[in-house]
Formats: sequence, C-alpha cells, structure tokens
Amino acid sequence: MVLWVGTSWKMNKTRAEAVSFATRLRDAAAAGGWPGVQPFVVPSATAISVVRDALGPDSPVVVGAQNAHWEDAGAWTGEVSVPQVADAGATLVEIGHSERREHFGETDRTVNRKVRATLRHGLTALVCVGESAEVRTAGGARQHVLSQVAAALDRVPAGSGVLLAYEPVWAIGDRGREPTVDEVAEITEALDAEYSGVASGLLYGGSVTTANARDLLHTRGVTGLFVGRSAWNVDGYLHLLRIATDVAQEAGRVFATKVPR
Repeated sequence: MVLWVGTSWKMNKTRAEAVSFATRLRDAAAAGGWPGVQPFVVPSATAISVVRDALGPDSPVVVGAQNAHWEDAGAWTGEVSVPQVADAGATLVEIGHSERREHFGETDRTVNRKVRATLRHGLTALVCVGESAEVRTAGGARQHVLSQVAAALDRVPAGSGVLLAYEPVWAIGDRGREPTVDEVAEITEALDAEYSGVASGLLYGGSVTTANARDLLHTRGVTGLFVGRSAWNVDGYLHLLRIATDVAQEAGRVFATKVPR
C-alpha cells in the first residue's frame, strides 16, 4: 500500500509560478524523495505541460488535470478531452469536485461518464465525493456519499485505477470547518468496507493542515490526503510529504507498483 498525497491548485498560479513550484519539488525528489508516498499535483490546464517538463521524465510526482470531458473530441467549446490532457502530460484526472457539481452542473451521470473515459485511456481517475453541512446535520452523510460513489463507479471493474477522495463540502475552502477524526472515520470506514476491492486508494480532503495531517493519515480507511491551500505553497506541500513519509515508514508501507506514466 502507498500513501497518496497531492494538491489541486484550482484556478491559481501562472505558468512561471507553476514551474517554480515544480522545480523545488523536483529538487526535493532528487534529494531522497518520499519512500512509501505517491506525490501528485493537479495544476490548471494551462500549466500541465510546463509542470511535467519542469519535473522531468523520471520524476516520481504524478501530474493531473482538474477536469476532462467524456468525449475524445468534438464541438465542446471550452472543454478539454482525456486524450488532450494526456498529451499535455497528465496521467491522472480529478473528477466530480463539489465546486464543479455546484457551479458547473456536474451530475452523478456526467461524473460516471468522465470516470469511464479516463480509465478507457489508461489514466487514473480521482473521484471526489462529499456531503453538504445540511445533509450531515440531517444524518444522511454516510448514505449520500455511498450513493455518489456507487453512481461514479457504475460499470467500473475492480482494479481499474480509481482513487476516491472524500471531501465534505462543509470542510472545504477558506471558511471550511476542520473535521474531527471521528467525523472523517464515519465515512471513510464505510467507503473502505464497501469499495476497498474496487478503489486503489481512499484520500481525505478538507481543511487539511500540517497540524492535523498525521492524525488524518492514521484515521481508519484513509490511505492519503488531497490538500488545498495548505499545499499551494511548496514549503507547505513539502512539509506534508515529510509527515506522510514518517507515517508510511512507521506503518511499514512500501510502493506496491510503479505508477504508470
């Protein structure tokens, strides 16, 4: 088992800023890296290729895309396809983030279509799921998240290279509330019990910091972190990677396979 630790930059960083971040990451990897940890970064579409180039061809860092359409090509103005992001250097696609569901009309059906398109081209699908504060208060968090995953993985066979990222909506963003370990475990335990044979990793995201990362990585079911603003600064991200490396070594985790690129 390997701990996945990554960050999505959302709509941040120019290409020059992205290269500066990637260069620091490249140098840290060359200085010893992070045994037992699979790092990944998810830039804006404009920076995928320059980040991949700055990291270098032998980098252990996976580069992702924040979105991709389910069709390979066509009259879809403003969209990018899985073959296009792969051509730019991405080997992972983030799918179904709550911001895309809320602001861009992403549905369980389109999430599933994007997952299957991503897998069809041999890339890793990172599927984001999570409940709103209203759903949690009403006591429906577990069923809501399990239903999201069931829809996302419809007709997706086990061992397909899917990662799940549990990101409660109420914990995301600069106004997000930091969750307790028990709140996270309530969902990650259920996901692990239901989908451990299908998903190759279960990440947690939402108000992750260097102060709570270790506890979150020790939470039942969690095999990685998907981090926002705490990792947008390269020093913060490197700190999180060091924490994850310590946790991986304590648990005796090692890379099971080389991640395809």
